[in-house]
Amino acid sequence: MPRNKLVVMPQTKKRLATLGEQIKYARLRRRLSITMVAERASISRTSVYAVEKGDPRTAIGIYAGVMLAIGMPDEITAPCKNDPLGRLLVDAELKIRRRKKR
Repeated sequence: MPRNKLVVMPQTKKRLATLGEQIKYARLRRRLSITMVAERASISRTSVYAVEKGDPRTAIGIYAGVMLAIGMPDEITAPCKNDPLGRLLVDAELKIRRRKKR
């Protein structure tokens, strides 16, 4: 049975590749081998390679496991911490309550 083809936008591929490259450099700066990271994250070395290449077929949990294994737990949630567009959208929908005059 043929496998379903994954359709990924070029911009997404580029960003995943950049993320993978950043994870790889962080691992190298910490002088951790791929084997060590794989053991710490309880995954295969092939999965670590896939993360470092930015493979879009790799599960987000694998990315998170690798980031935890190399000592970057806070960076997992970093993209969602500061969301200026989301805040503007929510603030625009908020209703301001005003008291009735007596």
